[in-house]
Amino acid sequence: MKFLAAAAGALLIASCLNGCSRSDRHPASAIEAAAAARKLALEKARAAAAARDQDRQQLETIPPPSKTTYMAIHTRQSWANPFLIVGKSSVNLTVMYPDLAPANTPGSDFLHPAAARRRVLDLRLADLPEALAALPENTWPYGRVVAVEEDSLEQKQDRPQVRRNVEATMQVLNDLGVVIYEWPAAAAR
Repeated sequence: MKFLAAAAGALLIASCLNGCSRSDRHPASAIEAAAAARKLALEKARAAAAARDQDRQQLETIPPPSKTTYMAIHTRQSWANPFLIVGKSSVNLTVMYPDLAPANTPGSDFLHPAAARRRVLDLRLADLPEALAALPENTWPYGRVVAVEEDSLEQKQDRPQVRRNVEATMQVLNDLGVVIYEWPAAAAR
C-alpha cells in the first residue's frame, strides 16, 4: 500500500512538473503567436492602404463633378455615371459606356443601343475601389460622382444591414475622393 501511495505521489509530482513546464512555455508561444498575428495584420493594413491610395490616384484623373449637371438628372435611365445599388451582401455597379460613334451618324441608336452599352456587375464592397479605378474616364461624363441607392428589393428585416452597407460604401467612396449622390428613392421608381 505504501508502495502504491509513493507511486501515485511520484506520478502527481511528475505531472505537476510537466504541467508547470508546459504552462511556462505556453504563454511565451501565445505571446509570440499574438505578435506574429499583429505583424501580419499590420502588413495587410499597409497593403490595403497602399492599394486604396493607388485607386484614389487613378480616380483623381477624373475631374470633379458639377453639381448643377448631375442634380438635373431625375431618371435612372438618364444617369450616365456609375450607379451603385447597395444590398445586404453585395454592391451592384451599373456602368454606362458612351456611344463612340459621331453624334450625327445615321443609325447610331440602332447600332449602339443604350441597353447594349450598359454593364452591371455584382461586387463585394472590398472590390469596389478597384472596380471604380478600372473604369475608363469616358464613363464619368458628370465628373467624379457616383449615385448610390439602397436595394429596394431587400426584405424588411434586412434593412438595418443594408443601411450599414450603404454607410460603409459611402465611407469607401469618401476615402477615394468620389462625390456621393444619394439617389432619391421616389425618382428611381
